[in-house]
Amino acid sequence: MSDEPIRLGQFLKFTGLADTGGEAREWIQAGKVTVDGDVETRRGRQLADGMVVEVTLPQGTTRRAVVGEEYDPFS
Repeated sequence: MSDEPIRLGQFLKFTGLADTGGEAREWIQAGKVTVDGDVETRRGRQLADGMVVEVTLPQGTTRRAVVGEEYDPFS
């Protein structure tokens, strides 16, 4: 990533949470993704440093933080 914001769908793929753009779109449309604790249904939502993205699936919830050039996995 660069200093430019990244879109939510791209972030889900970049971090390996979603295998495909279609999978990311499905999760977002189903309300399974939150940004900073709020459900986000816009795949094009722009993310910035410090935002926290959570995906809740049957196997559990996974969180990632947007941090500059990389991402931080949460335990």
